[in-house]
Amino acid sequence: MRNKKIGIVSLGYAWLPCEAGPSRFYYIARMLSEEGYDVDLIGSSFQHFKKEPRDKKRILSQNYPFKITFIDVPPYKRNIDIRRVLSNREAAKNVMKYIVKHRYDLIYCSIPANNISAKVGAYCKKKHIPFIVDVEDLWPEAMEMVVKIPVIKRFIFAPFLRDAERTYSCADAVIGTSDEYTNRAFKYQDRNVLRETVYVGCDLDVFDAGAASHINDIEKDKDGFWVTYAGSIGASYDIRTLVQAAGLLLKEGYENIRIKILGTGPLKEELEQMSQKQGCRNVEFLGYTKYPLMAAYLKKSNILINSFVKGAPQSIVNKVGDYLAAGKPVINTLENPEFMGIVERNRIGVNIEPENAELLAETIERLYEDIHACQFMGENARKLGENRFDRKRSYQKIIEVADQLIGQDG
Repeated sequence: MRNKKIGIVSLGYAWLPCEAGPSRFYYIARMLSEEGYDVDLIGSSFQHFKKEPRDKKRILSQNYPFKITFIDVPPYKRNIDIRRVLSNREAAKNVMKYIVKHRYDLIYCSIPANNISAKVGAYCKKKHIPFIVDVEDLWPEAMEMVVKIPVIKRFIFAPFLRDAERTYSCADAVIGTSDEYTNRAFKYQDRNVLRETVYVGCDLDVFDAGAASHINDIEKDKDGFWVTYAGSIGASYDIRTLVQAAGLLLKEGYENIRIKILGTGPLKEELEQMSQKQGCRNVEFLGYTKYPLMAAYLKKSNILINSFVKGAPQSIVNKVGDYLAAGKPVINTLENPEFMGIVERNRIGVNIEPENAELLAETIERLYEDIHACQFMGENARKLGENRFDRKRSYQKIIEVADQLIGQDG
């Protein structure tokens, strides 16, 4: 496969180890490079998760085994914002200007953003270039939580649905980050193309090394019991109920149970103020935390929480791989049947009703009182992480799909 060229297009997700930590697309690029492919990782000049320009000079000073290309895009301030829509329009134009100037034997593209993947897919179909779609999130489904009026939803989100179907109609293979996401590509058009589910996962070696390098930097009382959330603080993620449960735990006298919230997002300041007003001295918002330090916090914790609001459209989210790597029991409020089944079958934690502060507090109390159950579920979590979520193993499926398509094309 040497000299075969692959373009990986992922403007919102292609961050690198010197940033928030190595992403799915960094690993795909690296593994394809190790297989002898000439890889071009095409990302954005704007860092989506921090809403600021990327440090291109620092990134390019690192020694990567593949080419890195930055596509210029206008900035925006919020995840759901007309400026983000306009930014994605400009990004799509700039991506296509770049792609048409280069020759690729295969293009691997994330969705969302739907308009970018639709344009890339149409170009690949026209030029007979094998096109793999990686389903990272569901647009417009994930956005519809914000707009509650059905008629307005249909009007606003129709272009996102149209572009999603255009993308899937052009795909020669679909890689989903969960079965639900993989199957979404075939909901309205059952085509006979390659399909695989490959969880986002994590690199267990990188996680373990990061945790080991920072574990002694984190102070914890001898009798401290930490319940930790790591991830975005936005509309889908139910940090509000977690703060309310913390208040109930204080009232019950559980002074040594502490809630640690790692991450940032549009609701962070509002929820911090709410926590302070309610006197939740057992809640700490740690903000954006670099990956190695985050890994150490997860390892140092006693329980990890996958906290979502009712009706959240997410499936097997990014944090799951890191949670499993930490080897801790998980309290899950995400109603997604696929992930709830994983929790139950593998006995890695407890599924509970979302947005129920009393039930959440009771569940935390129950696990706090049962150290053996916590140990049992934590061991199961680590085993599952090793078997199904370690990128070194699981991403081989992606390499096999790329090999097959390029072999067919050749």
